[in-house]
Amino acid sequence: MSAPLLLWFILLYWATNGGFIWGGTTWQHCTDLRPLDILSEVIPTSGLARGMRVFQVQGVRGFQLTTSQPRALGFPASRLFIHCDHFPEEFSIIVTLSVLSVPTKERAGGWQTRVTFPNVSLSDNQWHTLVLAVSGQSFSLTVDCSIPKDVVVETPFPASLSVKRASFYLGNRRRRKGVFTGLLRQLVLLPGADATPRICTTMNFKVVTLSVPTVLQDLPIKPASNEVLKYPYETDTKVTLGSHPPCTKHEKAQFWFNASRRGLYLCNGSAWISMLEVKQRLDYVEEYQNLVTNSETMGVEVFVIPKVGLFAATANRYTTPGSAIYKWTDGKFVAYQNIPTYQAQSWKYFTIGKKIFLAVANFEQNDRGQEFSVIYKWSRRKEKFITYQRITTHSARDWEAFVIEGEAFLAVVNHREGNNHNINSVIYRWNPRTGFFEINQTIPTSGAYDWEFFTIGPYSFLAVANTFNGTSTKIYSHIYIWLSGSFQLFQSILTSGAADWEVFHIGDRVFLAVANSHSYDSGMPAPSNFYAINSSIYELNITAQMFVKFQDLLTYSALDWEFFSVGDDSFLVVANSFDGFTFDVNSIIYRWQGYEGFVAVHHLPTVGCRDWEAFHTTEGSYLLYSSAKEPLSKVLKLKTV
Repeated sequence: MSAPLLLWFILLYWATNGGFIWGGTTWQHCTDLRPLDILSEVIPTSGLARGMRVFQVQGVRGFQLTTSQPRALGFPASRLFIHCDHFPEEFSIIVTLSVLSVPTKERAGGWQTRVTFPNVSLSDNQWHTLVLAVSGQSFSLTVDCSIPKDVVVETPFPASLSVKRASFYLGNRRRRKGVFTGLLRQLVLLPGADATPRICTTMNFKVVTLSVPTVLQDLPIKPASNEVLKYPYETDTKVTLGSHPPCTKHEKAQFWFNASRRGLYLCNGSAWISMLEVKQRLDYVEEYQNLVTNSETMGVEVFVIPKVGLFAATANRYTTPGSAIYKWTDGKFVAYQNIPTYQAQSWKYFTIGKKIFLAVANFEQNDRGQEFSVIYKWSRRKEKFITYQRITTHSARDWEAFVIEGEAFLAVVNHREGNNHNINSVIYRWNPRTGFFEINQTIPTSGAYDWEFFTIGPYSFLAVANTFNGTSTKIYSHIYIWLSGSFQLFQSILTSGAADWEVFHIGDRVFLAVANSHSYDSGMPAPSNFYAINSSIYELNITAQMFVKFQDLLTYSALDWEFFSVGDDSFLVVANSFDGFTFDVNSIIYRWQGYEGFVAVHHLPTVGCRDWEAFHTTEGSYLLYSSAKEPLSKVLKLKTV
């Protein structure tokens, strides 16, 4: 959009019997260089002028001009020009506005030179602050404190311009046609030099303030005599009720009231932010859905496809009918798609730009003796996942997807090749040119089960759970840090058949929990129970720059940790799979209790529990666990008070 001279475009027109009057003395002899608040002059002391309304958009208030009598929005220039009758030779006009559409272009009377600034986009329904600085033939326009646009014209602005018997008219030319239809928040005339350095001193450049009428400031003024607002204001904000509505740029600054959670949420353009919410507390856990699966389930992944819905992918043992994807429909998971897999161990959902992917870790070879894991891509046309890329793997256990410095990566855990557990696991980097993943780095691992990626400040980490080196499960698992374009060893932690890492934050504290599955060493006497062993929680010690042990918890062949929150409370649930005698063993929910650490609060009957996933819907919060010993997974609902 082109921006014509702002003297017309935004605000004011003079009415002086046909135009400006020339002649007289210069501005320097008139007064000091104080800001002249034009908007405030329009507002009578008794309240708003007729034809002006106050709206609040994106948390900022502004005037809307709706007058059918344009003269109601005018005032004599003598209110501002007290000591002289001449317009300043050098000046700045500062205006904060929100433009809904491009106004009609017209010429003003009097000084007829048109000044146009190309490539200035304002009609986006956003707030913008503009500074027009005028000095002779030089015109400079600064939008939102960005780089100024300069224009030099042949005809300079008049050096001596009389405003005697002149009037200002706000957003019109004394007629109904062509009234400014956007919102005005600030309109200031500042005699003297360029005002840009004076106002561009804050981070919120779009609404920087030099002088704003009181009614538009943060707190409306109340008269001393009563509690009624002197200046009631209106807002375009709406409150939506019912189930979870979309939150896009179109719903930005809109509210949603969630009756089930008794919470009020604000859309920031991409997600609903809690503004007011009754903090819930976990009371108990109830069985909600028995999810019959194609076969035993080694892992489960819950994810949301925008504008499509909530899904769960189960990694099932048998090839036929393969693994399954379920969609949350009417408060339950229902079968949606079957995908052929080969003793699948886990799924990983991730996105790259607008592309949506789901990667499966296959543990066994296919019917042709080929061993590979597969990345599937979501087809918006078919509304299902289709094969995208096959990657050679070796008894793959897990995928981890992450982004570092804007680049997408995918790491696979290779568990063993034949009887050799000491092999390389691989990190792949996305090649945007070819649209495929390519090998970026290999890392030696020992019977590995899991990758866990996390960031702390500007640093990126990748932890591997090493399970078995061929003779012992009592081996070191490693944490790597990203330095100079690759992962380098950061810390080694002794583990016992480590099957999972889970990183989580409580306040400013960073924790890392390991699930130890069993204790075995071919060179040592057999323990009384291989599977009843401690799993450990480590906390980052900033001073020592390492993770140190925080707490041990007795577990039974633990295979997974899942962290989740309910209200202000934090929880960990462990997947206990085998106690040395039976697979019917309780998995346990632990609650964070500060100085006491994590304390057991709920014992959940499970059968060969392999994986936990926490998820939320508008109806509440849930846990989903997979069983590696029966074709039945369960959805549990968290009941709160």
